[in-house]
Amino acid sequence: MDRRQSTRVAAYFPVRVWGLDAHAFPFIQLARVKNISGGGAVLQGVQQMIRPGEILDVQFGEDKAQFRVVWVGKLGTDRQGEIGLECLPSEPYIWDVELDRCVQISEQLAVATS
Repeated sequence: MDRRQSTRVAAYFPVRVWGLDAHAFPFIQLARVKNISGGGAVLQGVQQMIRPGEILDVQFGEDKAQFRVVWVGKLGTDRQGEIGLECLPSEPYIWDVELDRCVQISEQLAVATS
């Protein structure tokens, strides 16, 4: 059973990420968004070892927000380099995407191709 509270939409664009890694060393790097939702996002290409619970800053274009890391892809798996992020309630929504419209289009495409 899927535990997600909102639908995720595939989205491939670059972001800048910074914070503290698993050894408490500061880092900054570029990564890619894999998908987004109203409650968070999944990033790919994260090279640092990060622990769940860490707060990271993410910048998309000129917009920035802090997110909590909720999961980290395990080394040696297809998810290596991925992290799941949760939006913090006090932070702005930085993705310049109308999620409801994207979900509606995706559902229409699924019906049309089935």
